[in-house]
Amino acid sequence: MSEKELVFVVDDDADVRESLGLLLGRAGYQVKDFESGRAFLNGAVPRERACVLADVRMPEMDGFTLQREIARRWPDLPVIIMTGHGDIPMAVRAMRAGAIDFLEKPFEKPALLDAIRRALLDGAAGIGKTVPPSDPHEVLTEREFEVFRLLTEGHQNKVVAHQLGISVRTAETHRARVMSKLGARNLADLVRLSMGSDRHS
Repeated sequence: MSEKELVFVVDDDADVRESLGLLLGRAGYQVKDFESGRAFLNGAVPRERACVLADVRMPEMDGFTLQREIARRWPDLPVIIMTGHGDIPMAVRAMRAGAIDFLEKPFEKPALLDAIRRALLDGAAGIGKTVPPSDPHEVLTEREFEVFRLLTEGHQNKVVAHQLGISVRTAETHRARVMSKLGARNLADLVRLSMGSDRHS
C-alpha cells in the first residue's frame, strides 16, 4: 500500500490545527501539525507528495519567514498560505515569493481541498498552470486593468475605490468583470496572472 499524501499544518491556534487535522484526515490525507514555524523546521521530515499549509500570523516566525526558510531548505516542497482578511497584502507578497496559493479565513472546504490537491499534483512547478493564459493587457479595459493592478497588490475593494475615485459598489463590479474576463476563481489566480503579466511586460 502506498503512503498517503502528507499535509503539514503550521498554525499557533490549536483549534485550527485540530479542525484541519480532522477535515484533511477524512479527506484521505496524512496530517502532521506544528504549533510554530520553528517547531516545523526542527521536526518536519518532508517527502515527495507533501505540502505545507501555514498561517501568516504566528509569534516568533510568521508564515512569510517560514516560507522563505522552506524554499531554502526544501525548494520542491509547495507552500499554501492561510490568511485573515487583513493579511491579504502579506499573502500576495507570499505568492510573489513562490507560494502555490493562499486561502482567506474562514475558507470553504472545497477551496481548501482544491488548493491542496493542486499543490500536491503540481508542486512548485505548478504555479500558473491552473488559470487560463489570458493577457490582462489585452482583455481588460484601462479602468479594469487599474483595478486588477490594485487588487493584485493586495488592496481591499474600499481602498481600490478610494484610490480610483469611484464607489465601492463600482469597484466590486469592476472586480467581478476582471475575474470573469480572466477566468480567475479567486484573488490568488489574479496574482498568478499578474506575475505572468509582469514577466511579459
